[in-house]
Amino acid sequence: MNDTRERGLRKGLTSYGDAGFSLFLRKAFIKASGYSEDALDRPIVGVTNTFSDYNPCHGNVPDLIESVKRGVMLAGGLPMVFPTISIGESFAHPTSMFLRNLMAMDTEEMIRAQPMDAVVLIGGCDKTLPAQVMAAASTNLPAIVVPTGPMVVGHHKGEVLGACTDCRRLWGQHRAGAIDVAEIELISGRLAPSVGTCMVMGTASTMACLIEALGLALPMSATAPATHADRRRIAEASGKRAAEMAMYDAPKPGELITQASVRNAMIVLQAIGGSTNALIHLTAIAGRAGVKIDLEAFDQLGRETPVLLNLKPSGTHYMEHFHHAGGMPALMRELAGLLDLRAPSVFGGCIGDAIARAETVTGQDVIRNFASPLKREGAMAVLYGNLAPRGAVIKQSAASPNLMRHTGRAVVFDSVEDMVARIDLPDLDVHAEDVLVLRNAGPKGAPGMPEAGYLPIPLKLARQGVKDMVRISDARMSGTAFGTIVLHITPESAAGGPLAIVETGDRILVDVEARRIEVLIDDAEMQSRLAARKGLPNRKIALRGYAKLFEDCVLQADQGCDFNFLLREG
Repeated sequence: MNDTRERGLRKGLTSYGDAGFSLFLRKAFIKASGYSEDALDRPIVGVTNTFSDYNPCHGNVPDLIESVKRGVMLAGGLPMVFPTISIGESFAHPTSMFLRNLMAMDTEEMIRAQPMDAVVLIGGCDKTLPAQVMAAASTNLPAIVVPTGPMVVGHHKGEVLGACTDCRRLWGQHRAGAIDVAEIELISGRLAPSVGTCMVMGTASTMACLIEALGLALPMSATAPATHADRRRIAEASGKRAAEMAMYDAPKPGELITQASVRNAMIVLQAIGGSTNALIHLTAIAGRAGVKIDLEAFDQLGRETPVLLNLKPSGTHYMEHFHHAGGMPALMRELAGLLDLRAPSVFGGCIGDAIARAETVTGQDVIRNFASPLKREGAMAVLYGNLAPRGAVIKQSAASPNLMRHTGRAVVFDSVEDMVARIDLPDLDVHAEDVLVLRNAGPKGAPGMPEAGYLPIPLKLARQGVKDMVRISDARMSGTAFGTIVLHITPESAAGGPLAIVETGDRILVDVEARRIEVLIDDAEMQSRLAARKGLPNRKIALRGYAKLFEDCVLQADQGCDFNFLLREG
């Protein structure tokens, strides 16, 4: 059968009412860049450019683009680089999560609008990879992901440092008065010693691992350090593979993001001690492909899947050590009994093929086995109760064991601003056994669900040596953070969730083993408080622009915080 698909420059012609003229005009203008007829007759591979001076996580993107282009041309394709939004976690106001869906829409529309037969998605910092994969799932054009890779480790006074787990730990010591201003400034220049994403199992590293587990990136793509030659070789190989995919129009994201591959990714998420943010992103990615994530099934996988990866913040090592221990193929080899090894991968085989070629590194302590796991259960547990009717998440692998079943008095903050204003007051009525509660910090309430769930220990307690407390909120938390912290309480306060009626002095129970989170008041009192709250204004509502679109259309955490009009029916 003849292949009649439109390819290359003939794809998606601009509408002038004359297709021949549209192609003629397109060629005439692109020839201004010096392209030959031979070049313009090749399959086109689009290459996203997410470089930005505001995004040091993507500082190596220009190098990766050149490597990808080389790979595309080696395989007979024509690479075409195009810019998209770039989101740098610590530079995005009000929060990078607020902009994730905008980047996904931008990337999707640029893929649709411009002629390309396949696309290479280069991203790294927390929300860029999920945004790009969400876009790829929606366009269903053959796509391959090249993560920017983790930065190398830093050093200070003989100690190995990693952004941003050690950022938080050392800043906590500075807040408590143990590190002075001069030393914390010195540390700030050593925590992130190179371009690339955080070198611990934060959200960026977690998403890179999940994307490899989903089969959307080549083996070892998740772990190669940003500055290593391995990273550029992976980029070249990805470009070459993208050109082959452009010629065969396969595999497409819809063939890779399936019930089986999403389940594989959930198992990996539990086993690597991954970021809680990644559960939201994986839910959004799956939703774009018509696959629904069941939080109870995810929780059950956590009971069956131990944490096998000894990386901060759950363990002790860093991403470059993970890479040298065999990377994701070696980790998935340990999980092979739980995974669907027939799930296809973008490299042309299946996940089982990648596992079969995994390196064996003797004597390493980064990738554990089932006989000697880092943690007996997986990274995350899903809690339910009268405070979280649709669920809440705790990263149990990075929590304090003595606080996993705890009842304490609520100390309530009505917003991030309220928390910032009062958390360090010397007369704040708070004790180490209390439960810190933050509300109106969810998708709508903040807006953008900031990483404010890692409430700082109140200054007067930090100075007494308190290092952890139970903290609950409808916000998110960085994957780099450690603590007994319940997040993503759904529905959020601003959407009428019961977190909105908690009062300072209420008793709150958190029982991770029983998967419960409760405010200890009776149902009648709960309903009375909810009824009294109805109709009361509690926040400023956006009236225009993207903020209004976000306000009107963003879904809750259990639905991936995507926009309601972008999900695909399963």
